[in-house]
Amino acid sequence: MVLIREMTPDDVDAVAEVRVRGWQTAYAGLVPRSHLDSMSVAEDARQRRALLERGGGTMANWVAERGGEVVGWACFGPHRESEGPPRGGELYAMYVLPEQRSTGVGRALMEAVVAETRRRGLPWVRLWVLKENASGRRFYERAGFRPDGHEESSAIDGTPVPEVRYELSLTRATPQP
Repeated sequence: MVLIREMTPDDVDAVAEVRVRGWQTAYAGLVPRSHLDSMSVAEDARQRRALLERGGGTMANWVAERGGEVVGWACFGPHRESEGPPRGGELYAMYVLPEQRSTGVGRALMEAVVAETRRRGLPWVRLWVLKENASGRRFYERAGFRPDGHEESSAIDGTPVPEVRYELSLTRATPQP
């Protein structure tokens, strides 16, 4: 049984552990090892705590709990668009402890994201995923997301890391990018 609930300040340390371990596992071989090795649970928790103290505004953070332990986390909010008001939602991040992969935790978090998108009356939700992250891409595709043709690349420790954007339409009409 997986319980999805809103993240509280008491969850910050556990969420930092989920995020850092998620990165180190999911992105091994995709981003430089130096970056993954330099990630700190304590620093991530400090940053997350500061974000929570500032207030999330329209951002939603959820944790997935199993057996009373936080085993996953997702962060959702308005799509970050360069011009005009947001017209849809965006899954900013979602991570699950490596030992909880393929146990339904990610699926339960994704259901919360889709439900929140619908609750807000938004026609679609988008996300960015590393282009070479085959397991992540399969997960999102099974959830109904499709690549929308947008790609970007950033550099991590001097290494290009390409990403592709995925979209899940919640209406029959295709949204404009």
